[in-house]
Amino acid sequence: MGTLFKNGTVITASEMIKADVLVEGETISLLGKDIAPDGHEVVDCTDKYLMPGGIDVHTHLELPFGGTVSNDDFNTGHKAAAFGGTTSHIDFVIQPVGKSLEDGLKIWREKSKQAQIDYGYHMAITDLRPEVMEEIPGLVDQGITSLKLFMAYKNVFQVDDTTLFKAMQIAEENGMIVMVHAENGDVEATLTPELLAAGNTAPQYHASSRPPEIEGEATNRAVVMSGLTGCPLYVVHMTCESSIDALRRGRAAGYPVMGESCTQYFFLTVDDHLAAPGFEGAKYVCSPPIRTTHDHQVLWQALKDSTLQAVSTDHCNFWYDGGKGPWQEWLDERGGLSWVEYEQQDPSYRRPGKELGVGNFAKIPNGMPGLEERMMVMWEHGVNAGRISPTRFVELLCTNPAKIFGMYPRKGTISVGSDADIVVWDPELEYTLSVDNTHMLTDYIVYEGWKVKGKPVKVYQRGKKLVDGDEWFGKNGEGCYIPRQAHAPVI
Repeated sequence: MGTLFKNGTVITASEMIKADVLVEGETISLLGKDIAPDGHEVVDCTDKYLMPGGIDVHTHLELPFGGTVSNDDFNTGHKAAAFGGTTSHIDFVIQPVGKSLEDGLKIWREKSKQAQIDYGYHMAITDLRPEVMEEIPGLVDQGITSLKLFMAYKNVFQVDDTTLFKAMQIAEENGMIVMVHAENGDVEATLTPELLAAGNTAPQYHASSRPPEIEGEATNRAVVMSGLTGCPLYVVHMTCESSIDALRRGRAAGYPVMGESCTQYFFLTVDDHLAAPGFEGAKYVCSPPIRTTHDHQVLWQALKDSTLQAVSTDHCNFWYDGGKGPWQEWLDERGGLSWVEYEQQDPSYRRPGKELGVGNFAKIPNGMPGLEERMMVMWEHGVNAGRISPTRFVELLCTNPAKIFGMYPRKGTISVGSDADIVVWDPELEYTLSVDNTHMLTDYIVYEGWKVKGKPVKVYQRGKKLVDGDEWFGKNGEGCYIPRQAHAPVI
């Protein structure tokens, strides 16, 4: 027997239709009107929407960064994602310094053994030696079709232009896509010590060290390289007018270039958040930085005119008030326990967090929580506010990510033969976002007290119920790795 979703309105990237949806096993077997129950479990979806599970293609779970490790892992992060309506994500495997791509994959495969939702990997290359370049074609055989390169974080992750160009050449030959963090890391590395030497140490000066001009310049550089090589380019976490203009020029020229922004860049500002009193602004430190209300309008327009193709989160959360306990001793001796498992046993014992940057904005771990709220916030301020339609919402948060990264039509749509990743969405349900009701492992959220209308009430992954109201039914190890197809379309 299967599961029959009755009397709902199905939303895809192209249409909204009243229909029943029958799920048998892990896939959708039938869409139609008045499908007979025939012994199936019936889910009454009257006055509800049925949407494909959200796909977040930009996450950093349990990421070592800035002298600590991000909080959420493939356990807590997956649970939080599902409660927000996201049923699949792609995380970034980081190539360890001086080691192989396979060394990085081994680390992430171990982390993902506790997966509760479906997941894939991007490969972030930090050291493209000749022997590493030879590894790239083999990634496609493992279902990894995207490479990430950093044009920022000098002396940590940043690659030079030669490396970026060569990576694009080999990616194009193998039907892969290259993703870039587009900021001029050389300029940032010059500005930061100058600001600190002048006594400008507060969190707000993080934005001064990474002005929008260096994002626009780097984006333009990557777009030009994409045009020269023919390699599909996906610019991550775009924030400002200068970078959007560079992407728009490339698309107008026929280059195979695409881009995303992240939820926080549509709402948060330097003046209202980064420049908050005391050290409060550290909560909002991410790279590239949050910008201005003018840039918010530029981003919304880019969603409307299809300059941008997706909205992700760049979820990478750190404690605001961390560092409780002799953490370094425990880290050295921790044995088989992860950070998350230990902190669940003793919540007073935290890994270091944002407080690492007190007195020096450059030492604040970059990133913020957002994996759970993405769909609710974008529905409230996109659909409810009349900026985008429900179908465009599904296109940006579900379908386009699946298409761009080689998961469609298995993921990202409600159609016969697709995975039964289904979100039952109540468009009338009102909800207040708060750290008190989040499922993320965090001591703050950036949307504290925000009210939204529209929320997932039931969430299914390949036909299995994960969320029902406030109840959780997921289990560790039941999330599946998603091998992705090469030669995905440029949209």
